[in-house]
Amino acid sequence: MAGHSKWAQIKRQKGATDAKRGQAFTKLAREITVAAKLGGGDPDANFRLRIAVQRARAENMPNENIKRAIERATSAAGGDSFEEIYYEGFGPGGAAVMVKALTDNRNRTVGEVRPVFTRAGGNLGESGSVGYLFDQLGVITIDADGRDPDELALLAIDAGAEDIKTEDGWVEVYTAPTALKAVQDALAEQGLKIEDASITMQPKTTLALDHDDTLKAVRLLERLEDLDDVQEVYTNVEISDEVLAQV
Repeated sequence: MAGHSKWAQIKRQKGATDAKRGQAFTKLAREITVAAKLGGGDPDANFRLRIAVQRARAENMPNENIKRAIERATSAAGGDSFEEIYYEGFGPGGAAVMVKALTDNRNRTVGEVRPVFTRAGGNLGESGSVGYLFDQLGVITIDADGRDPDELALLAIDAGAEDIKTEDGWVEVYTAPTALKAVQDALAEQGLKIEDASITMQPKTTLALDHDDTLKAVRLLERLEDLDDVQEVYTNVEISDEVLAQV
């Protein structure tokens, strides 16, 4: 399994051990503020905000922080002015990498992203250089919580899922971006334990690298996500269980 699944698994594992809670809260607050500014401060009427709030709560972000982030966007002052940008580049072994950033200063952000690619032996590409290798999909991560993953997969298909992957007690449900809310709501009504729901960039095909280049590619993804302006990173690299065990 590649792309979103393995990288998401790495982040789940590291989430329990990384002492980066403050940075995570800052990124979550930024996404909440942008979502509220674009679609209003009511999570029931603004699906992007609803997802952002759900992710914040899953990370144990205090409700007061969530409330302040929404208020910043909906106040008369209008809050901070962030824009969403995707950067595209190549990592070790020709790995395709997409970087989603929320920034109030394009020059600062690209000045931070470019050296990370360079130090990893890759390079930042032009817009469109790797984007065609990915599809935008909705993804819902479910904790099987002891239930039969095959049973959950059937429920997801009935709810309108386009694809399902299961591994190690987790079920990942893929949907069209426009169907994410409807499928999530249908699965929630079945009493399933939804850990996350988001729009992701899923590789159309995957790239198998040797062990060293795969490990270098994963390190590149980690360093990119350490940048304050970076919200998400995506790759087409197949991440083996051996590499997964090392990170």
